[in-house]
Amino acid sequence: MSKLFPARFALLKAFVSLYLILSIVVRFSFLIWNFADIDTNLFMLAKTFLTGSFFDLLTISFFAIPYLTYQLLIPRKFYGSVLDKFISYTAFSIGTFILFFSFFGEFTFWDEFQRRYNFIAVDYLIYTYEVVKNINESYPLPILITSMLALTSASIFLVSRLGYFKEVFQSTTTFKAKSLATLPWIALATISLLFITNNFADFSPNRYNNELAKSGIYSFFAAFRNNELPYNEFYKTIPEDKAYRLVKDNLSDSKTSLKYPDEDSIYRTIINSDSVHQAIKPNVIFICIESLSGSFLKEFGNEHNLTPNIDSLINKSLFFNNLYATGTRTVRGMEAITLSIPPTPGRSILKRKNNQGLFTIGTVFKQQGYQRNFFYGGDGYFDNMNTYFGGNGFNIIDRGRGFLLDNAITTTRINIEDRDVTFENAWGVCDADIYNKVLQLADQSYEKNKPFFDFVMTTSNHKPYTYPEGKIDISSGTGRNGAVKYTDYALGEFIRKAKEKPWFENTVFVVMSDHCASSAGRWELDVQNYQIPALIFNLPNYNPEKVNKLASQIDVFPTLFSLLHWDYDSNLFGKDILAMQPQDERAFIGNYRKLGYLKDHRVLVLDEEHNANLYYWNPADNSLNRALTDEKFEEQSISNYQVADDLYHNGKLKLKGN
Repeated sequence: MSKLFPARFALLKAFVSLYLILSIVVRFSFLIWNFADIDTNLFMLAKTFLTGSFFDLLTISFFAIPYLTYQLLIPRKFYGSVLDKFISYTAFSIGTFILFFSFFGEFTFWDEFQRRYNFIAVDYLIYTYEVVKNINESYPLPILITSMLALTSASIFLVSRLGYFKEVFQSTTTFKAKSLATLPWIALATISLLFITNNFADFSPNRYNNELAKSGIYSFFAAFRNNELPYNEFYKTIPEDKAYRLVKDNLSDSKTSLKYPDEDSIYRTIINSDSVHQAIKPNVIFICIESLSGSFLKEFGNEHNLTPNIDSLINKSLFFNNLYATGTRTVRGMEAITLSIPPTPGRSILKRKNNQGLFTIGTVFKQQGYQRNFFYGGDGYFDNMNTYFGGNGFNIIDRGRGFLLDNAITTTRINIEDRDVTFENAWGVCDADIYNKVLQLADQSYEKNKPFFDFVMTTSNHKPYTYPEGKIDISSGTGRNGAVKYTDYALGEFIRKAKEKPWFENTVFVVMSDHCASSAGRWELDVQNYQIPALIFNLPNYNPEKVNKLASQIDVFPTLFSLLHWDYDSNLFGKDILAMQPQDERAFIGNYRKLGYLKDHRVLVLDEEHNANLYYWNPADNSLNRALTDEKFEEQSISNYQVADDLYHNGKLKLKGN
């Protein structure tokens, strides 16, 4: 030990010890937190903690490198000097505070996502205003910061009392001894950079064990390094011509004709009208509800009466009760809905470069002569929403405090002014306020006799779960159930007010969630935690119906276009759910690393290590059990993701002429 930590490295020994102790405390805390869901077999637990210890050592090696570099550069004659003491105390203080800050942060992140830091945490660093405000409204931030500073001070005091600072400043350690002690840390960091990935911790079919085995800080930087995952480089593939052929065959039917059948393209013409059914062009208001899991609805067995208004709408609508979100974040939901595309690995297309001038559902509405508007109660700078929607032809209506649009081709940006706001939290104005803005602009469009398509993104069903008091029987800020019930209340009030408008009879309302409240579970992809509600209300000449066909978020608007009997050119993957035959039913689910294809109670999960794992899914207990490889099923699954990624990376999602 003395060779690894000579006297001059005493502070490093104290820091490493502190980190390892804190890491073990966090790992045991998460073990207790989700004990019922974790594989507690002794062998599996031992492997989980040993793997975790390995990642902890890799993590601390990166912390050590800057300090070791300083130790190698400083001559012995400066040991204990004012400069040496200043650098040593400062470095130890900052490093210790970072540790406490990170571990405190891990608890809040685990509470929200049941995972170690991942790319969501990386994204959140960019949008500090919303995130810090959300944390401040959700947790007692002054108390937490004071606690972290107190713990940092206590750690410095303890290390000083134990004599570590004195040992460092009075050391006579030679350059040779320092060099030899530095080599193991450099070796660990080099091994980590060249040979180890975060996937090394994914050794168990139980996702919780895998998350326990990881280190939060290491996972954060691993996600930062891998924010772009080109499918062909990281995932299992099939020959490109075969992939396109399978996708084209799947998208072909009697109403469809490919415009470029000999090219790697899915661009096609879809004919939904005939001599009997002519196109109709009602206004369309799409409500994308934040985090509305299917499990919150009475329709799916919830007994707490959280969504009486939505439950009532179900019986008056075309309701899809077997529909799944493609991802776990709002930007993934927006991507799936607007681009009608399976999820591509890495960050959402909304947040990437070259995401403007794309073929979206807005393009179809434009073909039909509609004005297109995007409503968001917060600042649309968050998650790059304004740049994406504005750059794809939508007018922007948001809180408007942040950056202006970047190279957007939108015609209008309207700010939600203070006079229009009755309640606001970190994520934006309450749902009632954004709905009032929708009503206001719908009145203006009606006066101009201009059909409109409104994409409305709500925010109230999100931590800190705050909303106007006195609207429902659950106090604001007390938890998710209250936020869900207020979200439902605001939607009900919006529909009630809309019914009084002269444009109501000629307006179709589409309601769908962006994703579930939580996607975490035991399995690689927890299928049940992707099920979301979707309905189409006030559709002319169509009786209410519950549709049990397995479908995906990407299919809802192609279904609406069919119901409106629109003929249009399409670059969308989505299909008309009502026209699906049993063999056509499927759903796409995923997170930023794992891609899932659900069909016939089977799920194929693709990961960035070129693995393709097939499971049987049992809806009764939401379990996944390994199944034998099915080459045909595997190729069909891969083809969708491979083609979707190719279309984006090769610019084939762009509008023709862009």
